[in-house]
Amino acid sequence: MPTVVRSYSKINLGLVIGPVRPDGFHGLTTLYQTLELHDLVTVSAARAAETKITLTTNDERVPTDAKNTCWKMVEKALGRLDIAAEVSIHIEKRLPVQGGMGAGSANAAAALIGLERELGAALPGTERLQLAGEVGSDVPLFLIGGTILGLGRGELVYPFPDIPSVFCVMAIPEVGVSTPQAFRDWDALELTQDSKPDRLKELSLAYASLHAEPGTSGIIRGSNPGNKQGGSEQAQGSQQDDLAENTLLSLVRTGVENDFERVVFPVYPSLREIKRELMGTGRKAALYAALSGSGSALFGLYRSEADARAAQQRVQDAGTKALITKTLPRSTYWSRMFAE
Repeated sequence: MPTVVRSYSKINLGLVIGPVRPDGFHGLTTLYQTLELHDLVTVSAARAAETKITLTTNDERVPTDAKNTCWKMVEKALGRLDIAAEVSIHIEKRLPVQGGMGAGSANAAAALIGLERELGAALPGTERLQLAGEVGSDVPLFLIGGTILGLGRGELVYPFPDIPSVFCVMAIPEVGVSTPQAFRDWDALELTQDSKPDRLKELSLAYASLHAEPGTSGIIRGSNPGNKQGGSEQAQGSQQDDLAENTLLSLVRTGVENDFERVVFPVYPSLREIKRELMGTGRKAALYAALSGSGSALFGLYRSEADARAAQQRVQDAGTKALITKTLPRSTYWSRMFAE
């Protein structure tokens, strides 16, 4: 029986680009957040005398040979496991290609998870993350899920205290943005800029400050004497909503932003307008809105489903596809992984 894996997506809650490193990659600091929106990756595998991989998909833009991240992941994993197998992979694409939602990277992680279940064999945790980082900078985050701090070129991942689930609207423009070109444009922009502080370090400190012990600033947050014990499910849900909102607002106050917006928006002005529609104004305004990764997808996070639906309508009225989803905490990410 084939294994069907939900290949979840991600957004970036802020992204700072550092200088080019000796290995040619840029240093990054980002906070990843997984979402409920997903592709489906189906894996069938059986041990054999020699390895054979076949890959199919419902999207003609997705490569079906060794250039595909799923193919690379499975081939490398079998080599490390010292197992030969016949493997069939089918990718049902629901997420945009070149959308900044990590779809191809998530597919690779899902293919590994499916392969391990099919063969009843798995790599040690640290080796899995190392392998994932070799396949792609965004792949390791999908072996953790939830809210994740990304450093290095994004492949050094550290589980972060989960932000409670909130409503999210994803705007899916028809245009695709090339990540390598976005980095080239960033390098060209940086050549014209004066020297500035170490923003990688600044953003890392800002992220860390979000989860300082309550009261360390002299302000006791989240205190509600009337609900010290028990409480109704509605009250507990309200407290979770308040925690999510307070955490996200604290994040916004740090000045978090996505550096890619500085080079992507001038090339694709329509994306800046979509961000404005997502953000909105007044009481129904988004808690936070931004480009995800290098784009082209953008997102907004909202206090309520009603606010999210209003934002979805604004974006769609302006001519762009928009989907409502929710952020996906780590425990839920893994409990829903297999589509059985």
